[in-house]
Amino acid sequence: MELSRFTDYSLRTLIFAGLHPERIITVPEVATAYGISENHLVKIAHKLGKLGFLETKRGRAGGFRLARSPEQINLGEVIRATESLALVECLGADGGSCPIVRACALKRVIGEARDAFLETFDRYTLQDMLRPREFLVKVLP
Repeated sequence: MELSRFTDYSLRTLIFAGLHPERIITVPEVATAYGISENHLVKIAHKLGKLGFLETKRGRAGGFRLARSPEQINLGEVIRATESLALVECLGADGGSCPIVRACALKRVIGEARDAFLETFDRYTLQDMLRPREFLVKVLP
């Protein structure tokens, strides 16, 4: 399974914000730190704000900061909110068009594997990702 760039960058954005809780973070700072598109990060910051992970401020002195403490931001929750978890079409909301969907054992196995994947993320918070703080602050100024 591969996480989308949106989810990857969402997690990275939260890590960056978690490293600097004392101030407002800007999109250009995060884009520079990770070498990623500012345009993409604007969408991510907006979405994370709507989801309640970031507190956002618009305008000239705008930016964002964590809306919750790092120990209250569960990685599984972030992934569920930012990722499409329908790994195959039959796991989607409409069930897809597969003719064997009602009798298919593969759907159950794929769903079980997805749930196990998410259970791993559920065991961690953003605080856990900030533990190598000294190193992270050096590489993400």
